[in-house]
Amino acid sequence: MIKITLKDGSVMEVENGVSIYEVAQKISERLAKVATSALLNGEVVDLRTALNEDCKLSILTFDDEEGKGAYRHTTSHIMAQAVKRIFPDAKLAIGPSIENGFYYDYDVEKPFSPEDLEAIEKEMDKICKEDLAIERFTLPRDEAIKLMKELNEPYKVELIEDLPEGEEISFYKQGDYTDLCAGPHLMSTGLVKAFKLTSSSGAYWRGSEKNKMLQRIYGTSFPKKSELDAYLNMLEEAKKRDHRKLGAELDLFTIMEEGPGFPFFLPKGMVLRNLLEDFWRKIHTENGYVEIKTPIMLNQELWHRSGHWDHYKNNMYTTVIDDVDFALKPMNCPGGMLVYKRTLHSYKDLPIRMGELGLVHRHEKSGQLNGLFRVRCFTQDDAHIFCLLNQIESEVTNLMHLIDKVYKLFGFEYAVELSTRPEDSMGSDEDWEMAENALRKALESINMPYKINEGDGAFYGPKIDFHIKDCIGREWQCGTIQLDFQMPERFDLTYIGEDGEKHRPVMLHRVIFGSIERFIGIITEHFAGAFPMWLAPVQVKVLPISTEKHSDYAKKIVEELKAKGFRVELDDRNEKIGYKIREAQVAKIPYMVVIGDKEIEANKIGVRARKEGDLGTMNLEDFENRMKEEVDTFAR
Repeated sequence: MIKITLKDGSVMEVENGVSIYEVAQKISERLAKVATSALLNGEVVDLRTALNEDCKLSILTFDDEEGKGAYRHTTSHIMAQAVKRIFPDAKLAIGPSIENGFYYDYDVEKPFSPEDLEAIEKEMDKICKEDLAIERFTLPRDEAIKLMKELNEPYKVELIEDLPEGEEISFYKQGDYTDLCAGPHLMSTGLVKAFKLTSSSGAYWRGSEKNKMLQRIYGTSFPKKSELDAYLNMLEEAKKRDHRKLGAELDLFTIMEEGPGFPFFLPKGMVLRNLLEDFWRKIHTENGYVEIKTPIMLNQELWHRSGHWDHYKNNMYTTVIDDVDFALKPMNCPGGMLVYKRTLHSYKDLPIRMGELGLVHRHEKSGQLNGLFRVRCFTQDDAHIFCLLNQIESEVTNLMHLIDKVYKLFGFEYAVELSTRPEDSMGSDEDWEMAENALRKALESINMPYKINEGDGAFYGPKIDFHIKDCIGREWQCGTIQLDFQMPERFDLTYIGEDGEKHRPVMLHRVIFGSIERFIGIITEHFAGAFPMWLAPVQVKVLPISTEKHSDYAKKIVEELKAKGFRVELDDRNEKIGYKIREAQVAKIPYMVVIGDKEIEANKIGVRARKEGDLGTMNLEDFENRMKEEVDTFAR
């Protein structure tokens, strides 16, 4: 008998050689039906894996990220099998699961058409209904190459030839289809219930422009049709909210050929950006931060000291000044440490909270650029907190309260992950254990639910990541709190303790927005461009019905509103009032003020709201009070 420690900490005794699927059945038949894969001693494996020694085991379902991966990876194989049935001469490349779906690359004579995708979906449906058992087998390297040559799969042969000598090669077979694959996969094709092929495009073999262009088909799958339908509806809604489209329509930002990945902010986008930065400064002042500004370019020695030259050089832009290597900063942290180090500090000074809206540059591949979501220069809303060991918990909990306040202001729900030590890390085991335990303790002290994200910490310390959820259910990783024992050591940061001796402070890195640019992209999609009153680049549009008769009164209203601090535009073009109103609605202006004969006679204004429509006539003062309340309360 062997002992299995399950996810909840309970221990189960089973016979040696039992499969994980059989263990799932012993726990409950329902679990066995929805299980997709398992975590065995931290490694994702098949349910068909046999257990031969004491172990830690967690049964995964579609609700787990790794479980989704196994489900969608299986769907990619079902798609490849369908493609081979319809296009027998197609050559298979790779077909992994990805975030929200899967893809598979094929070498075919011509690109796939929409009609081809429809035919492939129909064949996939047949394969699922056939409920083919999925079997795993392994072969020695030479036999694996021979098999793939017999099946006329040259890309698979190349993949196998790149694997180390002596390694057993794993394959998966379902009916008439066999594929080179490490897995894991579901037990049969019939377990895939709902899927959709979403698009096709060209993709270079192994991502290199030097290689042949293949054809890639993207898709997604879910255990229930209702879940698939909801996801597809979300995609349609996301298209309408695309910040690149809205950014152009609302004149917020643009990206030009002369600077791919380097956004230009237009006047209205600058209003939005400045409002966010002003809000950031206000809340940080209230929470005891001082603001600094550090240079965007510093010399190579600094980046060696910080570790970025060794761990991050490929993402940095470098140049030479006076025969010395310099780099544009990819992060603000080293500059913040130089500011701390320039003066002597006492334990009585700590914590020191330094904020910086710092412009950073990172080299991103052109294919990864995506509007404001993935750019080559952006402004991080950084802060670096230097504190004592016994201040870590209170500082982290204060940060979590601050982050909670900001996200709730925009209407975001969020989830929290604790990311632990990565393989490529600096520092001792003792430091990492202390840092990870400190973050755990802070999370648990305020009863914050969190998940462990093994191995995804920064190279200098563990971190708490905040994943916000927008109004259509998409998740975005924005805020982070990183605990760092390494940088203070590397930069020899000190403070004078109560004993009169020098001691090492602890450092917290953190952002809330993540980057100003990306956050603007997120809230543009979250609000579909219809920003709340306090954020709207234009809050009021004044619309005279007749340019000749009503413009003077309209200009007077504009000036009075501007004098009260509101952002106002006048539309006195010689156009029909209905056309002006429609244009203001398309521009998502919160309020329209309509001026005609009756408004002038009554010394009032006609008001239309973006949300409620026609509000009738009202006194200008009442309208100003209404808007002021919305701004003061950050109303959404």
